[in-house]
Amino acid sequence: MGRGGQGGGGRLFPFYPSTSLPAAIGFSLLLLNLSQPRASAAPSPPPSSALAFDYGDALTKSLLYFEAQRSGRLPYNQRVSWRHHSALSDGLEQGVDLVGGYYDAGDNVKFGLPMAFTVTMVAWGVVEYGEEIAGAGELEHALEAIKWGTDYLVKAHAAPEVLWAEVGDGETDHYCWQRPEDMTTSRRAFKIDAGHPGSDLAGETAAAMAAASVVFRRRNPHYSHLLLHHAQQLFEFADKHRGNYDRSVAAARKYYASVSGYNDELLWAALWLHRATAGAGLGDDGSGVYLDYVVRNGHALGGTGWAVTEFSWDIKYAGVQVLASKLLMEKGQRWPEEAAAAEEILMQFQSKAEHYLCACLGKNNGTNVRRTPGGLLYVRPWNNMQYVSGAAFLLTVYADALRRSGQALPCPGGAARPSDLLSTAKSSVDYILGANPMGLSYLVGYGPRFPRQVHHRGASMTSYKETRSFIGCTQGYDDWYGRQEDNPNILVGALVGGPGGDDVFQDERQNYMQTEACTYNTAPLIGVFAKLHRLRLEESAGGPPRRCSLLNPR
Repeated sequence: MGRGGQGGGGRLFPFYPSTSLPAAIGFSLLLLNLSQPRASAAPSPPPSSALAFDYGDALTKSLLYFEAQRSGRLPYNQRVSWRHHSALSDGLEQGVDLVGGYYDAGDNVKFGLPMAFTVTMVAWGVVEYGEEIAGAGELEHALEAIKWGTDYLVKAHAAPEVLWAEVGDGETDHYCWQRPEDMTTSRRAFKIDAGHPGSDLAGETAAAMAAASVVFRRRNPHYSHLLLHHAQQLFEFADKHRGNYDRSVAAARKYYASVSGYNDELLWAALWLHRATAGAGLGDDGSGVYLDYVVRNGHALGGTGWAVTEFSWDIKYAGVQVLASKLLMEKGQRWPEEAAAAEEILMQFQSKAEHYLCACLGKNNGTNVRRTPGGLLYVRPWNNMQYVSGAAFLLTVYADALRRSGQALPCPGGAARPSDLLSTAKSSVDYILGANPMGLSYLVGYGPRFPRQVHHRGASMTSYKETRSFIGCTQGYDDWYGRQEDNPNILVGALVGGPGGDDVFQDERQNYMQTEACTYNTAPLIGVFAKLHRLRLEESAGGPPRRCSLLNPR
């Protein structure tokens, strides 16, 4: 993003607790709420049923985006041809190999918290919709996207109680507009350890490792075990040495401040570790420990108390509550006898999950998610699409869980059927793909009309492979940033920040609040696109096709 701006999209997050907020946070959130458009009844969006969106093509393009965001030495099968090797000495100054991973957005910094969340969400999409992704011919690319992230996270976890949190400095990076292949900015690395804790970062990284271990369990058992080992160590580190990572890593505070704290990440990691160990044959020494942690700490860590209306890289409570709810709804399949006592606590998690989902449907009393006149879920001006894609994913996952268990979603405004949740998720996705007042796809590269001036350093300048002449720090601003022409490289699959509360979008490179894309915007859509693609195929064929499991071959 531009000089002097704040990266990653959004900083403070209004949520609606059933318990009181700390005074300082509460005051900040009140100011934010007062500055937002007033909530209104959900209008009817432009009819999307008449638009035949190709969700399979959207899935393919979304996975390409992660290749555009790669840092390090690119592999032989790199498909985004305008990118080249970059940041090959990351960690050298600190004596550790930190080459690889992902740049978070349009800059050249590797921020650990949003990167780990990105990996968690892509992995969750594969866990839930692996068959659908495979059916679309994209499973290998999805696995590559996950592994590119986890390979880096394994490196970053250099010791049981050491995790490298960031490579690069946002201040110097944002004063330069350079291709990652040219960058001359600081590549200083920052870490957390026992004396400088970061439970939120360590917890999210543990969740990413655990979720990925589930994905690779049958396809690559050794790698799966390695990831699980790291996840367990990181969770112990996060829980034992508690603290916010942005207090230990001041360089991250301006860009990815952990406003919600670390309690949600501790529960998030524990639930993913429960899922990872439950299928690993570890018995009471594995999964039971983590479920017990969630049950014993659910109230103290806010899982049973916070009623939220958003889900993002910072605030994970809605995801925590959906995961806990799925345990209840799936208990007939794999519910251990000793866990029966946990049912009452998990039901409290479920009630808060229902609050979030009902808010997305507009069926709560007073605390619904705002909508634009065109029907888009709207949380705040800066990078609003991250909340839309996250909501679409959670609605889709919960709709499937309700359908399998034969339940409906109880809301103050009336019960919602699984199809109601899926319809809302689909309408959000359709808005993204072009069923909106602008008639514009906010997924770059999809359809005939999409943002052409994405706020992204590499995409906005001629490819390094075409012109290897060095582009200096300020030269990039002088020669490329202010150009009125379209970007020379299309950042295919990137989900930009999206329109404002009035559905208006300004496709200008300097308009980073709307035109910058982030990895965690696209990540939740992988599973949703695959699900909708499968449903479209079933609809065309007049019934569900024969299913086979490519993730868990017999």
